[in-house]
This record gives sequence, structure tokens and C-alpha cells, in this order.
Amino acid sequence: MKKVIFISGGSQGIGKAISKKLANDDSCVVVGFNSNKEKAEVLVDEIKRTGNDAKAIFCDISKRKSIKEAFDEIGLIDILVNNAGISQHKDFLSISDEDWSNMLNINLQGAFMCSQTALPGMIKNKWGRIINITSIGGQWGGINQVHYASAKAGLIGLTKSLAKIYSKMGITANSVSPGVIETNMTSWIKGRDKVNLVKDIPLGRFGVPSEVANVVAFLASSNSSYITGQTINVNGGILGS
Repeated sequence: MKKVIFISGGSQGIGKAISKKLANDDSCVVVGFNSNKEKAEVLVDEIKRTGNDAKAIFCDISKRKSIKEAFDEIGLIDILVNNAGISQHKDFLSISDEDWSNMLNINLQGAFMCSQTALPGMIKNKWGRIINITSIGGQWGGINQVHYASAKAGLIGLTKSLAKIYSKMGITANSVSPGVIETNMTSWIKGRDKVNLVKDIPLGRFGVPSEVANVVAFLASSNSSYITGQTINVNGGILGS
């Protein structure tokens, strides 16, 4: 039977690369979208043209009702990839309560609610994969993105906690922590700022979404059966641990 895979924010950037990578004969990829319906549908058509199974579904991960409606439509989810997120470049003293709440609501609470909603089916099936896309910011902190770094650090804690609780039930939980990846989210890094940042990356370049997707695919597979509670870094060596 095909594994059902749900990727939140699966229509663009890292999420798009993950959706394409996980599409194969043994899976049905469900591309979650909020505002990018057209991009999601184009991606689904592209996946279907390769002979694989995919569908797009609206899911506002900031609202439990929307998550429940989407997951009820999908049915049992075997592999959950909590990828959807936002960022905001802002000085710490300028971050408002609304900024803080919105960041944590989408980048952390969304993954919490998606995981909580998907887990009963995984428990019943005695098998599951939860893969959270965090960030290097959650490991080394942030200067102009303190709220973003805080949310991503919380996501790592959520991952470790889920692994401790559910691994014995056949459900693994892991995080993938990208460094600086070439997406719309990092498009503001330009000119001298980009040159200086690249100098600090041992591999000498930004990463690309497919390099993150390759690690997600491994964690989603049976080859990762004895890996749980881990944060796998995909950062070009900029952070070693």
C-alpha cells in the first residue's frame, strides 16, 4: 500500500524540493498550501506527469480547524513533514507582541498541531515518520531574527520530545536543520552581505533545496529505522554540531 506523505508549505522552496523528491511509485504526496494554490497545483501536475501520485490540499497550519479538515480529507498520514514557516528580519527591540506570536504560531505551534492531529493514525498503524524542518538559527541563535530562532529552537525540542514518547510505537521523529539555502526566504541576502556570509561557510556557497530534500527522503525511508530524536545539519559546515 502506498505511503501517504503530507508536506506543509509544500508548493515552493524547500517544500517543493521535498515534494518532488518523495514522489515515487510507493507514495502519494499531499502538497499542503495556504496562499499558493496555483503553485501547488502546478507542482502536482508536474509530479503526476512523472507517473507518480500527488494531490494539493489547502491547510492553514495556524488554525487547528483547518488542519483537522485537511487531515480528515487526507485520511491516515504515514509521513508528516512539518516544513511550512515564515521569517522576518527585524531588530530585537522592534519585535512586537504580534510579531512574536505570529512567528511562534506558524513556525512552532503549527508543527505541534499537525503532529498532534496525525499521531493517532500513526499509533494505530504502529508506524510513522515525523520530520521537522528547523534551521541553523534554532541552534546558534539570531541577531535580527530572534523570534524566528526561538521558534526553530522550540521545534528541535518538540522533535526530541516526540521521539522519546513515540519511538517505541514505531514512530520516529527527527529534525533537518538547513543552513543558508537559496530560496525566497533568503533572497534578501545580497551584495557584500552575501559575500561575507559565504566566506564563513566551509563549502564556500549557499545550499540548494534539493540538498535538504535528499536528507528528508532518507529520514522518510526504512533506511533510517534506527534514527530518532536527531537533528541532521545540512549547512555546508558552517555549524559543526
